[in-house]
Amino acid sequence: MSPEAPAAPRSLAEALRARDDASLAALLRSRPDLITPVPTDLTQLATRAGTRASVLRAVERLDRFALQTAEALAVAPDPASYGTLLGLMAGDAGDETVAAALPRAVATLREQALAWGDDDRLRLVRTARELLAPSAQHPSPTGLGPTVQEATSGMSPGRIQEIVTAAGLPSTHDSVSAVGALTALFTDRRKMGKLLAGAPEASLEVLSRLVWGPPYGQVTPDPAAHLRWLLDRGLLLPTAPGTVVLPREVALHLREGRAHRAPEPLPPAVEPAAAHSPQVVDATAAGQAYTALATVEELLKDWDEGGPAVLRAGGLSVRDLKRTAVALDVSEPVAAFWVELAYAAGLLASDGEADERYAATPAYDEWLEQPPAERWGRLAQAWLAATRTPGVIGGRDAKDRTLSALGPGLDRSAAPEVRHRVLTLLAGLPAGAAPAAESVLARLGWERPLRGPRREGEDDLRTRLARWTLSEAELLGVTGRGALSAHGRALLGVSPAVTAAADGAEPSGPGDKLPVHHHHRPAAPAGPLSPAEQAVATAAAARLLAPLLPEPLDHVLLQADLTAVAPGPLRRPLADVLGVLADVESKGGATVYRFTPGSVRRALDAGRTAADLHAFLAEHSRTPVPQPLAYLIDDVARRHGHLRVGAASAYVRCDDDALLNEILADKRAAALRLRRLAPTVLATQSDPATLLEGLRAMGYAPAAESAEGDVLVSRAHAHRTPPRTAPEPVPEGPPPPDATLLTAAIRAIRAGDLAATAPRKSSGTPPAGGELPRTGSAETLATVQAAVLTGESLWIGYVNAEGSASQRVIAPIRVEGGFVTAYDHTADEVRTYPLHRITGVAELAED
Repeated sequence: MSPEAPAAPRSLAEALRARDDASLAALLRSRPDLITPVPTDLTQLATRAGTRASVLRAVERLDRFALQTAEALAVAPDPASYGTLLGLMAGDAGDETVAAALPRAVATLREQALAWGDDDRLRLVRTARELLAPSAQHPSPTGLGPTVQEATSGMSPGRIQEIVTAAGLPSTHDSVSAVGALTALFTDRRKMGKLLAGAPEASLEVLSRLVWGPPYGQVTPDPAAHLRWLLDRGLLLPTAPGTVVLPREVALHLREGRAHRAPEPLPPAVEPAAAHSPQVVDATAAGQAYTALATVEELLKDWDEGGPAVLRAGGLSVRDLKRTAVALDVSEPVAAFWVELAYAAGLLASDGEADERYAATPAYDEWLEQPPAERWGRLAQAWLAATRTPGVIGGRDAKDRTLSALGPGLDRSAAPEVRHRVLTLLAGLPAGAAPAAESVLARLGWERPLRGPRREGEDDLRTRLARWTLSEAELLGVTGRGALSAHGRALLGVSPAVTAAADGAEPSGPGDKLPVHHHHRPAAPAGPLSPAEQAVATAAAARLLAPLLPEPLDHVLLQADLTAVAPGPLRRPLADVLGVLADVESKGGATVYRFTPGSVRRALDAGRTAADLHAFLAEHSRTPVPQPLAYLIDDVARRHGHLRVGAASAYVRCDDDALLNEILADKRAAALRLRRLAPTVLATQSDPATLLEGLRAMGYAPAAESAEGDVLVSRAHAHRTPPRTAPEPVPEGPPPPDATLLTAAIRAIRAGDLAATAPRKSSGTPPAGGELPRTGSAETLATVQAAVLTGESLWIGYVNAEGSASQRVIAPIRVEGGFVTAYDHTADEVRTYPLHRITGVAELAED
């Protein structure tokens, strides 16, 4: 005899019970909220999978065609056959593309436990049906209204019989059969065609306006003749005073059986907009990566002695953001991006002091010592994982407060996934191909369609995140000219060597047109990498980027107009000294520095001598030191320290009393209120810093001295915060479980399900409704002792020390001292149980 076919599942729990471990693992991986905490058995897993919050989260992660399939199931009979569903999706004409894609969509719904049952009895989870099914308050996304049976549920029997008669059907003896006859008429294509052939033109026009939704309309108490014709035959049914609805069966006939106006079985292709040489893309991206490093360094150098104050509510003020944008020579949104990136990488934070300000962290000094490619890798890795979203800065939060840079409320948990997905779509194009931005957005919209209404012209969050990702990737140097670079591919965990082989021939020039890419490519990971995987990918990206970054130079070109030109990036010691000795005049491919009396004095104040400065310039200039520059240094050095300023409140001393007379006679010195104490000493009530600044403004070069009379060397104080950790990303729901957790969870669920569903022999009072077994103490002890001798397993009820009750399947090993030691199938380990906590036992039935 052939084995009997397995019975069709009667519930979602039974459908889950029939799955193998791989299928359960796929469910828990796609819906990680189901595993937090681990369900005790498959019944609890099915219950949790049907909760509104979990179903809503799962529905929102469906692609457009899977969502359309779920919407069609929501308006189909419950249960529905696969053929019925196919008719709703492909229509009477039978769209072959839809028919080919439908099995995948149904498999997706089954895999995510949104649908269950065999092909002849497909069921949508009740919660999902409630979310997607049409109602007057929540019209269906399909635009379909209620069925004839639902729309006539409150109608009087007499009125139903009138409609049946007007529709040309024989009268029936009850409303149920009348509604059935009317439904049969509306679902019969031939009879409906004949009925509508006699409809007035105006009536057909009304139906055409309602057919694709919304299906509701308004009528007056005395409707026009063409509306009365429809109402008399049930083609429009009243739902409330003055409101009518187009029944679902009528709409499906007019739609030729389709639930959706335009099914979308295939994702839209990401179209290449331009083609560039991969070498050009990599070089452009590398140049921008270097600019990114220089910008972050410039930002934090500007905040080296303590940056802007922290607002009382947290974050950076609008004025400070504007100042930062001016200092970096960028727009305010771009400045906000760099500030947030440095914060995400742990390079800046608030110092936490009474006068709280932003400053660089100790990690910034470590970052400066790393090679440029590794520094870029740290920024790129922080950007990929960050949930803080600079693009929302300037917007409003739920309490109508302005969102500020570095302030609260900037986390958008979907950001890492969207960034990864956008870059993955770019990686799917041939090397050097820049995508059309709108095609990327269209693809993302298909993969995660937005449900529910939104204001006209307003993009949803994922679309805005995608737009920001494209621009931020270009700023950071992950892309070049809009195309993903080789180090950008490596950042995703895609091997550039394999990618190049898959691409085939490279485009010959920037004007080449690339075909839409359909052949198989090396797949990027389906989602963001784990921290360990991302660290490996970032290291690989840094290795690819390193040869493309410009080599730091050890020289500058001095010019006669008191400027120095750095034709490229400078090595750090040279850049640091030159930054003190001269002022940056312009930036770009080459940086121009200008020497001024103030900048030279700044270097002398920092402890340099004129001889040191001459030697430094001679060593690092490829051109001779210009005579005007040498004169400038000697002239400032000759006057530097000739005047000495100390604390009286403050005093000035100088061996040249004529110079002091000159100062006293100068009208500009009146504000300093100087008076002579001795031929070589002037005193004032001002503090030394004010006196120093005042004399320097008058054109002198005073030097501060200590109480012992030594010249004070003033160096810029690098203000640092205490050690700070980078902000943690805010995850979007529970993280996907790893393989170890999945294996352990499935084992625990299976074991718990075994305990809950194992067949039992009648022993004592049989429990009802899932209650724990109940047996007396003597019977419990005797049953357990017998099981030790026979090696059989038992089903027990157990209450732990916290009072939590559970059911378990155990194989007793020994009984002594009031305890039973047994192998617990539920926990998959040997445990010891106090006998007085066992509520009862039952033998398992033989198979």
